[in-house]
Amino acid sequence: MRCPFCGHEDTQVKDSRPAEDSATIRRRRQCPNCGARFTTFERVQLRELTVVKSSGQREPFDRDKLARSMQISLRKRPVEPERVERAVNGIVRRLESMGETEIPTKVIGEMVMDALGNLDQVAYVRFASVYRNFREAKDFEDFVGKLSADRD
Repeated sequence: MRCPFCGHEDTQVKDSRPAEDSATIRRRRQCPNCGARFTTFERVQLRELTVVKSSGQREPFDRDKLARSMQISLRKRPVEPERVERAVNGIVRRLESMGETEIPTKVIGEMVMDALGNLDQVAYVRFASVYRNFREAKDFEDFVGKLSADRD
């Protein structure tokens, strides 16, 4: 593992322990070159997933990008990081168990919408505003109106 501070090629594992309900291994590492310490996480990857964008462009699935997009929607919301991590893990597991190696962005977006709907309604609307490409206030009104009608 390359040191993120000095770029040295070889780092030493100082401590390993299970994390996230034993689905991940947390490793504390130290660089023998600069002495810096950092943490890495190791997860099981069942298959290589490719995201197919609406333009037809393909790119490798990036779990961190999924987590970042959810974090942006959840910014300044009272949701515990553990719940977000469990939601991200659930989405990744569902994607891997679908049996497909190429996943359209629409499928991922709908899964994120479902997960955010269960975590926080404000984050759900924030994500929907970008995902559904709201252009004016009327779009928000219509969406929130449907959301309110569905909850009744």
